[in-house]
Amino acid sequence: MTSPGETLKGGALNAAISNAVVRLLGEYVGRGPTKARTIHSGRFVLCVLEDTMTKAERSLASGGHEDFVLRMRHALQTTMQKELTVALEALTHRKVAAFLSANHIEPDFAAEVFVLDEPLNEAAEVSDPSSEEAEGGDSHAAIVE
Repeated sequence: MTSPGETLKGGALNAAISNAVVRLLGEYVGRGPTKARTIHSGRFVLCVLEDTMTKAERSLASGGHEDFVLRMRHALQTTMQKELTVALEALTHRKVAAFLSANHIEPDFAAEVFVLDEPLNEAAEVSDPSSEEAEGGDSHAAIVE
């Protein structure tokens, strides 16, 4: 847990963002995604989520109601936008200029994209390798499972 003035960087920041997004989704939906990976570069933060749908949503989608599930998820993400933005602003110490969100049914993925008002000036820093994803070696990537 971070203290109010603490600034996280690199993989620690990404893990904290992933955890915040998963926690908020769990609060709103009743269950969070089983995997989350966040990366950031400059003004952009991307959180990709896996296994996001509830049993009811999977049943609706397999019954031919994919569009309904996507519309419902879009409405939910619009409802969550303020809390997601507040969480990201608290972690990055930057204002969120734009929030974009999308879902995919098969395979079950979602993406939360945040555009910040100012870059997260970390270009010269290297994060703790223990917080990086095993594949890819992105110095600003973290995975939460």
